[in-house]
Amino acid sequence: MSGNQTNRNIGAAGLFIIFSLLFFVLVIRFITIQYTGEAEGRVLAAKAAQMYLRQDVIKAKRGTIYDQKGEVIAEDSASYTLVAVLDEKLTIDESHPNHVVDPEETASQLAKQIDMSEQDILSLLTKEGRKQVEFGQAGRDLSHNVKKKIEQLKLPGITFIKDSKRFYPNGIFASHLIGYAQKEETKGNTSEIIGKTGLEKSYNKLLKGADGSIKYDGDKWNYILPNSEKQIKKPKNGHDIYLTIDKKIQTFLEDAMNKVDEEYKPKRIMAVVADPKTGRILAMGQRPTYHPTTRVGIDQSWHNEIIETSFEPGSTMKVFSLAAAIEEKVFNPKEKFPSGTYVINNKSKPIKDHNQGVGWGPITYLEGVQRSSNVGFAYLLEKMGTDTWRHYIDEFKFGTETGIALPNEVPGKILYDWPIEKVTSVFGQGTTVTAMQMVQAMTAIAGDGQMMKPYVVDKILNSDEDTVLETKPEIAGRPISKETAKEVREILETVLTSEHGTGEIYQLDGYKSAGKTGTAQIPNPSGGYLEGRNNFIFSFLGLAPVENTKLVMFVSVEQPNLAENESGSVPVSKIYNTVMKNSLQYLNIEPEDIPEAKITTLPDFSKLKINETMKILKKSGLKPVIIGKGNKITGQSPLDGVTMIEGEKIIIRTDGELTIPDMSGWSKRDVLKAAQLAGLKVNIVGNGFAFKQNLKPNSPIAEGDHLVVNFETPQQKLEREKMNNTTEKEDSPRD
Repeated sequence: MSGNQTNRNIGAAGLFIIFSLLFFVLVIRFITIQYTGEAEGRVLAAKAAQMYLRQDVIKAKRGTIYDQKGEVIAEDSASYTLVAVLDEKLTIDESHPNHVVDPEETASQLAKQIDMSEQDILSLLTKEGRKQVEFGQAGRDLSHNVKKKIEQLKLPGITFIKDSKRFYPNGIFASHLIGYAQKEETKGNTSEIIGKTGLEKSYNKLLKGADGSIKYDGDKWNYILPNSEKQIKKPKNGHDIYLTIDKKIQTFLEDAMNKVDEEYKPKRIMAVVADPKTGRILAMGQRPTYHPTTRVGIDQSWHNEIIETSFEPGSTMKVFSLAAAIEEKVFNPKEKFPSGTYVINNKSKPIKDHNQGVGWGPITYLEGVQRSSNVGFAYLLEKMGTDTWRHYIDEFKFGTETGIALPNEVPGKILYDWPIEKVTSVFGQGTTVTAMQMVQAMTAIAGDGQMMKPYVVDKILNSDEDTVLETKPEIAGRPISKETAKEVREILETVLTSEHGTGEIYQLDGYKSAGKTGTAQIPNPSGGYLEGRNNFIFSFLGLAPVENTKLVMFVSVEQPNLAENESGSVPVSKIYNTVMKNSLQYLNIEPEDIPEAKITTLPDFSKLKINETMKILKKSGLKPVIIGKGNKITGQSPLDGVTMIEGEKIIIRTDGELTIPDMSGWSKRDVLKAAQLAGLKVNIVGNGFAFKQNLKPNSPIAEGDHLVVNFETPQQKLEREKMNNTTEKEDSPRD
């Protein structure tokens, strides 16, 4: 018994010693860790910080692209990504759940707001093991308006991640020049807006800037812990780019091209407007084109035709061969040559004029220019020599890139080996050029012999609004003298004004214009050229005014569907004339010939038929407004005997059902005239010009009806349009 007790004591003593040693080791370990802050060679504070340290990216704002006057062309716009939280652990208070409680109801409600089926949404919301889900493309790039609608549903677990997308407020607007940028996934499962074409691509590094970051201590829900220190690295926003493009002139061009594209369905349209004194490109566009936000149409033509496509210029090249002949003093406008056919040698096909080689007999060289005689220019080449003409081709920079600082520019090709190639080059056949080269060369004619290098980027500012790049006008060459340029302009003016001229259709009301028409053949892939009256590139290279030229413009329309007996100049002129005249007026260029306004004393139209009345009013330049669907005129305002000036409105009432006209833009005086003649009770609200009416335009009315018309001043109109643009930006469609 004594032995057992002794053994138990020894065992207890042993255990005591062992536990004492373990306790001692633990105490020492604790003291050591507390003193050194390390365990197994690792700093515990750092390990703890790592567990709770969170880092988020602070996105940089992509730079904005402006026109020359600061109007936005491309900018970042707020967008939102839809997220559904599925983890029940994130709900602390069941009365205020932070996760999706009812997947079926949530799916039903969301399907009404995003482009995704209810079944697909439900499938995402019921995925096992997922803490949160997104909704793919249907849930990305949501506008602020859509976000608000979803928030109003108050669906538990539905939240948003704020992001940005590229927004193009003007839609189809110099799309191939501006290009487009879109969001793409990058390393680290993040997204970034990247330029894919045009200026968005070539200036991507400057536009995108550099993202910043924020580091902080957070809990498992990523909320910032109280009293935690935040380390913030500010983002560097992208550079802003100001272009030489003038939004107003570009809009003139876009509208004109749209109308011609719709009416004639051509294969291709190209157009450029430039300031010849500086080389600044004020507008440029093409058809087909695409919408930079939706990319609709980009499959038809994704590259910039103005600089990336070369073509045979046809007779527009005669502008420069004429300039070379004048500079070399071999052009005598009164000297005659035999038109019709020119024989190069017995190995080459003869050169023929465009009237089947019949010609017009012996005519002067001036008339040859006006009639666009290929034979006349062949004789001019003979006079100045082929080596001399080749020299001027180089001086006008054909066969050389303009260096406009846009990607993928092509130089064109000068074919000048065989005698036939040397002769045809003088009237634009065989040799190829780009639209931008034609505009650059034309600046020498418009700018008294000084040729300006074209450019589209005016300046670039960094996020601190410091100028990091500013483009200065650069002289590309002086191929001809001031005297030669002046004479060329005067001769090209006669191309539009002479009875023999091919460019009569390009005359501008109130402004003297000059230029050269072109009808270039299109090479057939199987050899030779395409045949048929529509298979040409119809073009015009012009300038205005003739003295102190402000604008040069090149337009080409390829393979339009022309009506019977309609010339290819018609669709080209519908672009050139419209854009040039509107642009000159917009630039406040005083008209050179101001036509006298027509003054008309009104007769009593009640004695005339409606058709006769319309003819008289049209001839007088008055604007008739008809209220009534009958044929008999029962009233007019103003009355007979009143003197009116061209452009004024006259209200005509007929028998039959009365209708209310669209009064947008009307003066108070015109509104009152119409209301009085129709027997309406009118209420006028505001000042300025009419912009809204309570009675729908062209709807039936009866005497005694109440008409309410709201008016606004030009300043109020501008503010309203700005507000509408802002709303459209928020409600813009998702990519």
